[in-house]
Amino acid sequence: MKGKRRLVAGMILSALVAGCAGQKNADKSGSGQRLFGAVFQTMDDPFFVDLNEGIKEIVEARGDRLVTLDSQWNSLKQENDVADLLLQGADAIFINPVNGEGIEGRLLQAKEKGVPCIIVDASAEDQDLALCRVASDNVEAGRLAAQALAKVRRPAQIVILHRSLSKACIDRVAGFKEVTDQHPDMRILDIQEGHGTREDAQFVMRDLIGRYRGLNAVFAINDPSALGAVSALESAGKLKGVAVVAVDGSSEAAAAILAGKLHSSSARFPKEMGRIAAQKAYDRFEGKPVEKDVRVRVELVTKENAERFLGERKEDKTNAAG
Repeated sequence: MKGKRRLVAGMILSALVAGCAGQKNADKSGSGQRLFGAVFQTMDDPFFVDLNEGIKEIVEARGDRLVTLDSQWNSLKQENDVADLLLQGADAIFINPVNGEGIEGRLLQAKEKGVPCIIVDASAEDQDLALCRVASDNVEAGRLAAQALAKVRRPAQIVILHRSLSKACIDRVAGFKEVTDQHPDMRILDIQEGHGTREDAQFVMRDLIGRYRGLNAVFAINDPSALGAVSALESAGKLKGVAVVAVDGSSEAAAAILAGKLHSSSARFPKEMGRIAAQKAYDRFEGKPVEKDVRVRVELVTKENAERFLGERKEDKTNAAG
């Protein structure tokens, strides 16, 4: 008797699950709308806001929906964010990992569910778990920064504001060192964690100013860090004697370059990156081949081209708003 009851209960449960799954599929086919998720290290950075806009532009043009989540530099929160999107039934997820190793469990979970994940502007420890990676050429971005610095500051006494948990930032520093290693008079005094934020970089830079009287150059791994360094140098009355180079090429950085506060920034193209990443997801749905590693161009922004670059950024924002 008990066995019979278990069999009936099992049949009822299976029917309910099948019914729910059928309803979900019916809803999806009825609306024709796919759900995409995007999970970023932080949304307190203009670069990631623009990257998200690039994804959104393609997704909404196809009549689909994008849900964006801010992991606030917290790897555990990011894992939960991805799990939440999987529970919502996301068809594909764009992930900008806080920690390339820490996100592996969720990538595996998504792969088992048949949900493609596209890594953007960073790396996962095991790239085979993702559909593909779309990122700037971060090594080249670091090289461009060092080459620009080599033209204006020799000898150079350099401090680096890093974010060593990020593979993208590690690559930028590697590219920067690749160039400085070729010039014996370009000396790296110290590498400190600026955590990729303006506030932390400003605090760290104040300490570095006090410790290294001879420092005359700063390499910041992103524009928020560079602008934090600029604020600290301005407050200390030292900005005029220190060349600051960075990576990102944000509108705010271009304005700082025109104002003579920042020497240069290796520009990345977040909207372009977002558009490419979104297109790769659709290529996957349409059965087209998807290359595993896609590199997006970088370009050095200096006083010579900052005005043009700033105009292009503004035009891009205007077109997106329209």
